[in-house]
Amino acid sequence: MQGSNKFFTKVFIVIWLSLSQQGFTQISKLTPDQQLAHSIFKELIEINTTHSTGDCTPAAEAMAKRLRDGGFDEKDIIIIGPFTRNQNIIARLHGSGKQPPILFLAHLDVVEAKPEDWSYNPFKLTETNGYFYGRGSLDVKSGAAILVANFIRLKKAGFIPDRDLILALTAGEESADDYDGVEWLIQKHRPLIDASFCVNMDAGEPQRKGGKRILRPVQVSEKGNFYLTLEVKNPGGHSSQPTKNNAIYRLADGLVRMQGFDFPVQFSDVTKSYFATMSSLETGQLEADMKAVAQNNPDTSVIARLATFPYYNALMRSTCITTVVDAGNSVNALPQSAKATINCRLLPGVTQEEAEKTVIQVLNDTGIHVSVRMELKSGPASPVSEEIIGKVDIVTKKLWPGIPILPVMGVGASDGKYLRAAGMPTYGISGVFLDVDDFRMHARDERIRVDDFYDGLEYNYEIIKTFSK
Repeated sequence: MQGSNKFFTKVFIVIWLSLSQQGFTQISKLTPDQQLAHSIFKELIEINTTHSTGDCTPAAEAMAKRLRDGGFDEKDIIIIGPFTRNQNIIARLHGSGKQPPILFLAHLDVVEAKPEDWSYNPFKLTETNGYFYGRGSLDVKSGAAILVANFIRLKKAGFIPDRDLILALTAGEESADDYDGVEWLIQKHRPLIDASFCVNMDAGEPQRKGGKRILRPVQVSEKGNFYLTLEVKNPGGHSSQPTKNNAIYRLADGLVRMQGFDFPVQFSDVTKSYFATMSSLETGQLEADMKAVAQNNPDTSVIARLATFPYYNALMRSTCITTVVDAGNSVNALPQSAKATINCRLLPGVTQEEAEKTVIQVLNDTGIHVSVRMELKSGPASPVSEEIIGKVDIVTKKLWPGIPILPVMGVGASDGKYLRAAGMPTYGISGVFLDVDDFRMHARDERIRVDDFYDGLEYNYEIIKTFSK
């Protein structure tokens, strides 16, 4: 029996070692550049940088160490911010100075993630079934890791660009009306990030649909973003003696009216071009509808069908949507206050005053007080230049042949709005594909495909070199 026990013990050890080594075997198959990018990505995911309980400063310090270990001088790395928490990191790869600098941007902070809501720990990089899971895997720690890895790769290779290359990993992009790192840097330390243009990793994600890579967008503009607070006040009272004038009901009635309202449709040359290009990738009614909106004065039925797709609806019109409701103060008392936060995303050219006036008209109730929680943040569209699109075309044809390139308007918000408003053209050129059939940005079980991360690493490397030689 003793010999038999030893045999089974050995078998158990072999199986355990085999299973435990699977992760190491996967890593060992990577190139040294991929291994570096993976380790940086893992480190960033596993640093909690949420606004509530996290902190971007440890992530900035970790990336500074990575850059120092990769050959960057201490004087070329700056960790800076108005507070000890949530600081930004700026690094510079010096070039010949023949051309003005380029800024490469990503943010370190992430939106909230409750571990109990996820299938995996959101603050641990989990690789399974061909995907990387983790908060920030798509938005946008993958992009930050790719930038750091490629700056180190270029430094070690002795690459001398024709201009300085500036790396900025910032805090506060996800914190709404609180401090924003890019906005603060522009206002207080613009020379640190001043450049002829910016490549933003937090926008312009290439698109995959039905498992196929279909589009290489370049984000040249984005919707403006601002917040309203709606509030109904009431004397309150004991819940045993309810009245018809209930603050919660009154606010709810207004929100229902908001729910039924749509802003008018407006098309720009950029959105028309998007629908024209995308129509060639569709069939049937969707193809016909996309072709129709690319022309002038499309039929209302066409608009109605396309508007059933949230992304297409957001491309066609401004939106204002309720995101937070806060009401009541006790389970056995009538509410003295009911509040709601409205997030408005405005098409270029639509003003905050116009949108606020429209909301007040739709609410149609002077008892609902409307105030601005955060002013509109927006900037002009960046020029669609041959310097940008032509070079993106070179890299795309080299690495992803057959995928069309298209200037687009972002329907979300990024720090590009602050740079554009300050006069710095900004182009969203992420290299990590977004699956339009499985959109998990800001959602539970956020993920990206493993092969897309490593392809994005190489794509960004070629973009940096092509833009700077």
